[in-house]
Amino acid sequence: MTILYRVHHNLYVNMTNKCPCACTFCLRQTRDEMEGSGSLWLKREPSVEEIKKEFEKFDLSQFEEVVFCGFGEPTERFDDLIQVAAFVKQTYGKPIRINTNGLGNLINNRNIAPDMKNMIDTISISLNTPNAEKYLELTRSKFGQISFQAMLNFAGEAKKYVPNVVLSTVDTTLTKEEEAQCSSICRNLGVTYRIRPWED
Repeated sequence: MTILYRVHHNLYVNMTNKCPCACTFCLRQTRDEMEGSGSLWLKREPSVEEIKKEFEKFDLSQFEEVVFCGFGEPTERFDDLIQVAAFVKQTYGKPIRINTNGLGNLINNRNIAPDMKNMIDTISISLNTPNAEKYLELTRSKFGQISFQAMLNFAGEAKKYVPNVVLSTVDTTLTKEEEAQCSSICRNLGVTYRIRPWED
């Protein structure tokens, strides 16, 4: 199983394939790996100890960040994620990022943001669109209509505990007007807005 894989100068952690969304644009609908990672479809979810052991196979000095992002939503295993993050911090002292759909509070049925304090350096949340209805259309979240606002609320909470909170959309998928609306949402939340390049 591919648990850890390299993308550019970062080491990515693939802990789960579970996700509450079935996004129309999700890369895992059209591929099973990222840049020669090997298949990111897990036969089973690796234990925390198995994940820690995988780090021994890599020279961490080669990587700028450790990123929790694979073929699933990392906050589906949030408590395990925090254990692995603590291990990475203590053992390697690397900056840690989570790439997420921002629905972690709904997934875990509690506010998980305080647990990220002094543990997570950056959290990148998929904003996708400034419109709640279109968001649901795009993400097909199992949580329904409350998803968009829950994601924004999570971003606001995360800002209290995580130094760098980024909300992102994908280049070419929105009009300039929609991008301006997304920028305004981010300004109001006090977080960074990023337009990331399209990947196919």
